[in-house]
Amino acid sequence: MNKSFKNFFLTLSIVLFAFQISFSQTIKLKLIETSDVHGSIFPYDFINDKSINTSLAQIYSYVKEERAKEDQEVVLLDDGDILQGQPVVYYYNFERTNVLHICSQVMNYMKYDVGTVGNHDIEPGHPVYDKIKNEFNFPWLAANAVDIKTQKPYFKPYVIINKDKIKIAVLGMITPAIPNWLPKNIWKGIQFEDMVETARKWIKIIREKEKPDLIVGLFHSGPEDEMKNFENGKREIENASRLVAELVPGFDIVFAGHDHQVWNTFVKNPEGKDVLILDPANAARHAAVASVILNYDKSTHQWVKKIKGEIIDSKNYKPGDQFMKKFSPVIEEVKKYVSKPIGTFTQTISTRESMFGDSPFIDLIQKIQLELTHADISFADPLAFDAEIKKGTVYVRDMFNLYKYENLLYTMKLTGQEIKDYLEYSYGNWFNQMKNENDYLLEFKIDLTGSLVFTNGRPQLAVPSYSYSSAAGINYTVDVSKHAGDRVTISSMSDGRPFDLHKTYKVAVNSYRGNGGGGHLTIGAKIPQKELAARVINSTQKDLRYYLMKWIEKKKIVTPESFGNWKVIPQSWWIKGKEKDYKILFGQ
Repeated sequence: MNKSFKNFFLTLSIVLFAFQISFSQTIKLKLIETSDVHGSIFPYDFINDKSINTSLAQIYSYVKEERAKEDQEVVLLDDGDILQGQPVVYYYNFERTNVLHICSQVMNYMKYDVGTVGNHDIEPGHPVYDKIKNEFNFPWLAANAVDIKTQKPYFKPYVIINKDKIKIAVLGMITPAIPNWLPKNIWKGIQFEDMVETARKWIKIIREKEKPDLIVGLFHSGPEDEMKNFENGKREIENASRLVAELVPGFDIVFAGHDHQVWNTFVKNPEGKDVLILDPANAARHAAVASVILNYDKSTHQWVKKIKGEIIDSKNYKPGDQFMKKFSPVIEEVKKYVSKPIGTFTQTISTRESMFGDSPFIDLIQKIQLELTHADISFADPLAFDAEIKKGTVYVRDMFNLYKYENLLYTMKLTGQEIKDYLEYSYGNWFNQMKNENDYLLEFKIDLTGSLVFTNGRPQLAVPSYSYSSAAGINYTVDVSKHAGDRVTISSMSDGRPFDLHKTYKVAVNSYRGNGGGGHLTIGAKIPQKELAARVINSTQKDLRYYLMKWIEKKKIVTPESFGNWKVIPQSWWIKGKEKDYKILFGQ
């Protein structure tokens, strides 16, 4: 063998040896997820005018720490619902629209790698989410949000992220239940498809085309166990993250969101492999973290993965000085916006009373809805579990306590029977069937042993408080000694006219409820989902909070008071049950 050949083989041997060494070393990844931030960007609560110790600013401090570690690569992901919640995002959605959105500014600064669209990111409407998807420096995903004209995803379906030698595929999906909650004009031109079928389609494409080393699901959808519903033929399931992990082979990690719950668990996929499911709850209180250690197996030419989940508390980290300095002008600008006085309340109102019966808080909303629509009857709910507006000057910030979401206001046609059935459904989920005066009044979640289920020291309600829908414009009683479905007795219209089960009435209701949200109209009143749109007589063009604000500005001085048009019976049972439940819920 001549010298040149010897040199060639020696060089080749060295290269192959180096190649072998490089692929025998360990590679570490840390994937960090935020979800359902709902505008909690800064360590300041603009609604209640106070500093807080959980925010995206603090999570960024954690991210910076992890990025500074030389032995690992970091991937930063967001799982949607950032465009609704704190006034800072409302301000940039609808008031300060001629500049880069604050979410774009902050998330680009934090250098997110990828995000997924949430249902509350669709809620502000096309002008907002179409603008922001072009402002982000990272792809905004939703494979199952399909453009009706092109039949291609309206947002990007997936992205490939390369970290060191590792090729990561991230598939994004949004909860497909949006048509059940939001007016059609808000999502015009988009259809929302089943998550399981969408995942099966795109996993096949990703595996064949991209051949990634790690496959991640980034789903704005909760991980509840929906297997029975799926096996019974139900599709477009709201919380289907776990279903996808269990039914669609290929995922290593599924990041979930939407349900505002903490999850850190493994499930088995159809191939018997473990899939990690993580969910960081909401309001930037936590980050969900997947730590991945990869070792290259020379015999199979594949990466061997060890994956571990962790939930990080943002309160354990301080906001960085540089972050706060950069965005302090925004904070001050929004503080000024929410501090604008709009009127005066002659008394303090709270949703605490709304949990148990007729209340000034809810009846103020009912009063305004009836005046705006000239409807016969109004439905309203305590959208926030524990909100308060104090006596005295009322500011813009208080409107976010009075009305939490950017719902439109509908006027709909409902029969008397449908109105009764709607209320039966509401109170069936709201109140427990009391056996005696010592029983619970509210319907709480119960575990297999018959005990209350507690979260953060507080018993869990069977349904969220925003499902507690009561009526104005009619007089009625709710008998909690009776079975659900047989509790409501409507005696008359509140102006003294007879109430007729066969008559059609004009009803004021928010767009979430009017589109079928919560099931009050579809399950309770038994109106088919596809018929709801035809029941809508008209709709406001702007969100209800805007009209509430304008109403208060016009009145200047407002005296909130209960209509007293409904009550719970037996009265003595209601009083004792309320006292007991109030104490365990609010500690008083």
